[in-house]
Amino acid sequence: MATTCIVALGLLLVAVLGCVIAVLTQVVRPLTRLRGHVAMVAGGDFAHTVTATGPEELRALGRGVDVMRVRIVKELDAAQERNLALDAATAELERSNAELEQFAYVASHDLQEPLRKVASFCQLLERRYRDQLDDRATQYIDFAVDGAKRMQQLINDLLSFSRVGRHQDKHVVVPATQLVNDAVRNLAQAVEDSDARIEVGSLPEVRGEVRLLTAVFQNLIANAVKFRAEQPPHVHVSASPGEDDMWVFSVRDNGIGVEEQYAERIFVIFQRLHTKDRYSGTGIGLAMCRKIVEYHGGRIWLDTEATTGTTMHFTLPYADATSPAPNR
Repeated sequence: MATTCIVALGLLLVAVLGCVIAVLTQVVRPLTRLRGHVAMVAGGDFAHTVTATGPEELRALGRGVDVMRVRIVKELDAAQERNLALDAATAELERSNAELEQFAYVASHDLQEPLRKVASFCQLLERRYRDQLDDRATQYIDFAVDGAKRMQQLINDLLSFSRVGRHQDKHVVVPATQLVNDAVRNLAQAVEDSDARIEVGSLPEVRGEVRLLTAVFQNLIANAVKFRAEQPPHVHVSASPGEDDMWVFSVRDNGIGVEEQYAERIFVIFQRLHTKDRYSGTGIGLAMCRKIVEYHGGRIWLDTEATTGTTMHFTLPYADATSPAPNR
């Protein structure tokens, strides 16, 4: 009886061992081979096809892994193509910047010299032959001199526009009130002549190039003073916290206003809504403002819902993540 039990137990052990060997053969070995395929792909051989043998579950797992491999390869190829396109665009941008640098040099030296000669010789011609010229000839000379001077101003404005963000000054934290005060000081004569009133609300600190940010306030306030109505200009500068850690600055006036249909045109370089006989300038001021504001990470726009005068808004990032909000 005992012998029979021992034999039965031995047979049972042999059966269990057989099952274990079968499992090793049918599952473990195919799983090891699958792991080897995956390791080759993980090692960088993305063209290696992942296959699996053994039970259907393992074969399905292998197919799923290979589908994932193919998808990753496609994504990598697409990313590589995007990087190549980005590299090409960067190279083109660098080439364009180099050409712009060259143009700036030519404009600042070679183009302005003949313009100065045209203006000076026309004026010399008028002085020397004044008695021999009639009113029509004198008028023509005045036109020539005025045209040469306007061309010089256009070139200088274009140079200033092209230099925004390319000749970088140090970015510092500065109170916006200081920027406005500097701008108003630069416009002292125009403010006095027009009897303008400049009202400045509570303004935050901002980070950026002082010279450029001052130019934004100066251009906007200058426009408010220039494009005035019958009453003396009244300009109000304010700021409030906006979205995405941005300040929203507003420059509001009681002037002639801007029609909604020109809300984008006013930001195009050298675009004018009025003749130079009525209002002086080259039409680059708001284009300059847009370029400076966007260079500092913000945007600028015309408030088309303003019912009187003109209101311009522009945004600038907080000076730091914990910037307090005036009048929040």
